[in-house]
Amino acid sequence: LNKELPPPPSGQDSILEPLCFPEQPADAPSAPGTEPALLCPFCPESVPLQHKDVLLKHLLLEHKLVIADVKLIADLPKYMLYWKGRFLELPLTDFCSVIKTNSTGPVEKQEVYFLLCDVLPEDRDLREKLQQKRLEEVLEQQQQERDDGSFHRLCMFCSEEFTGNRSSLLNHMAREHSFGIGLPDNIVYCDQFLDTLQSKLDNLQCLYCEKTFRDKTTLKDHMRKKAHRRINANNSTYDRFYVINYLELGKTWEEVQSEDDRELLDDEDDDWSDWQAHPVSAVCLFCDHQSETMDQIYTHMKGAHSFDLHHLRTELNLRFYQQVKLVNFIRRQIHQSRCYGCQQTFPSRDEVIRHIVSEGHVMKLPDASTWNQPQYYFPTYENDALLCTLSDSDDDESGERHRGEDVPVIAEDISDLRALKQSSVLKQLLKNRGSSS
Repeated sequence: LNKELPPPPSGQDSILEPLCFPEQPADAPSAPGTEPALLCPFCPESVPLQHKDVLLKHLLLEHKLVIADVKLIADLPKYMLYWKGRFLELPLTDFCSVIKTNSTGPVEKQEVYFLLCDVLPEDRDLREKLQQKRLEEVLEQQQQERDDGSFHRLCMFCSEEFTGNRSSLLNHMAREHSFGIGLPDNIVYCDQFLDTLQSKLDNLQCLYCEKTFRDKTTLKDHMRKKAHRRINANNSTYDRFYVINYLELGKTWEEVQSEDDRELLDDEDDDWSDWQAHPVSAVCLFCDHQSETMDQIYTHMKGAHSFDLHHLRTELNLRFYQQVKLVNFIRRQIHQSRCYGCQQTFPSRDEVIRHIVSEGHVMKLPDASTWNQPQYYFPTYENDALLCTLSDSDDDESGERHRGEDVPVIAEDISDLRALKQSSVLKQLLKNRGSSS
């Protein structure tokens, strides 16, 4: 099982390119895909880390050793190397629990196994130190990627070129192709992540259901029709690319997210002074800028693009659902490279944005009959956080009661089904569709 390559023959020069001193310390962990080998703590056996199950089987069959919760060990090669040294110093029984099988049967049929787990304080300390070291290194790697301005890559779906920072590509895929793998600040080893996804697409494999198709056109149609432009959260291959998986010893990301908060209710010293809302990362209507608070995104659109949604809401007396339709209308027009003010179409999104700004069409809206239509109840982008922040004040609600124009509220005991059909939104949609065709 030893996969290590033999040294070159004596006198043969095997250096084929200039050498460099490593920028990281020699004991720093490698990026995903370049992990060191796993060494058996008892014998010269070794395997690549990706074949760790082979070594675990070897430990069980040949040395009667079982290691508990292997998947939660942050750095398994260093873990094995540490215990290889300790097992040379002291007997195995000083570290492991002894498990005897068939203890009531004949002696010749009894077997003794050894369990190494974090019940032993030394093992627990080792696991915590490896976890802490791995977290520090992952956060350092993530910071380097966030600051890196040399990023260069093509979009997997449209081959548009992106340079500078990784966030420009990730935001583009989320906005233009409805493909989101999470916020850039939550991702680490981004290049390896994108390489993994690109490899699946090159092999004509769906990123979500992971089925393989005969050609790229069939794969593209499948992912679009089935809404499979997302990754499979159950595929543990992707776990290493999310910082949350390195946060807490002994817990996977699912366990961290689903922790029961009920125990916090018993805390009598409730202090909410440092509470912060979860960032929503709403995207600007006109560019790739994202903001974690709504005040910031509104300030950005007003300062950078002279677009004041609050002013339009007040000037046009827009109620909540009218605001929803207006935002979805503007999103749709810009996505289709069409000026929402004059309906002129352009070859690209960038050109229509330049036209809107240069012609002063930022705050120019067409007649309300153009955008105040039922089809704009449906979001252009299904994860558009901007829609979740639109004003829904008491004044709006009272206005809805008096003017009740957008969405009818139907009592559960309604008996006049004919009236229901006449006021149905679906009927209005069909009517609009018939008039346009």
